[in-house]
Amino acid sequence: MIDNYFNEINNILDEILRTQKTAMQLTADKMAEAIVDRRNIYVFGCSHAGILAQEMFYRTGGLAVINPILPAGLMLNVRPVTQTTDLERLEGFGKIILESAGVQKDDILIIHSVSGRNPVPIEMAIEAKKTGVTVVALTNVKYSKSVTSRHSSGKRLFEVCDIILDNCGSIGDTVCEIEGFGQKVAASSTVAGAAVLNAILSETVDIIVKKGLVPPVFISANVEGGDAHNARILKEYRKNIKYME
Repeated sequence: MIDNYFNEINNILDEILRTQKTAMQLTADKMAEAIVDRRNIYVFGCSHAGILAQEMFYRTGGLAVINPILPAGLMLNVRPVTQTTDLERLEGFGKIILESAGVQKDDILIIHSVSGRNPVPIEMAIEAKKTGVTVVALTNVKYSKSVTSRHSSGKRLFEVCDIILDNCGSIGDTVCEIEGFGQKVAASSTVAGAAVLNAILSETVDIIVKKGLVPPVFISANVEGGDAHNARILKEYRKNIKYME
């Protein structure tokens, strides 16, 4: 099964590179433009989808100006953890989260939702677009097309966003079949999603460098000079770094 999982992940990554490169490039173009113009970039996801919001901020090799939206009740540290499932389906909550985050016109909002069917991410996308935000969906299109929306609009996430990044996973997100066991195991969306977002990040940095500018990228605080380097970035881009407030 170890080999099987790696084979399945490699197949998914190959499909992503083959089919999603244009969308990834477009996202990187938009992100680079936003950073140069000193606009804000946000990443959001509920429950396990929120892991990728945490993946993208305040880390070595990452862009300092990517801001996670991590609302209480929707992250995996809540107890009971089933609360995340209940709140993700609560219509009206997405608008409150968006307004509290301070997302504004010409900002970029990346929303990660594998099924793309629950009200909070859908509502956030709809409301953000109303204010002129560029909304990027990271989702599983095949999975999402196999289910109905739980939002009153009847729309799923991929139907209400400006750019669609497909993680190319299976329906239900799991990839390994175990002989004698009636269901697949081992999810692919975290691995695939992290690969997609980090590839976009690297392309974004490359675009900014080719413009003759210095992108705000963190280095490890554990290398010599790391603390001073990161402190300079935090100071220079303080207006675009919301997680220090």
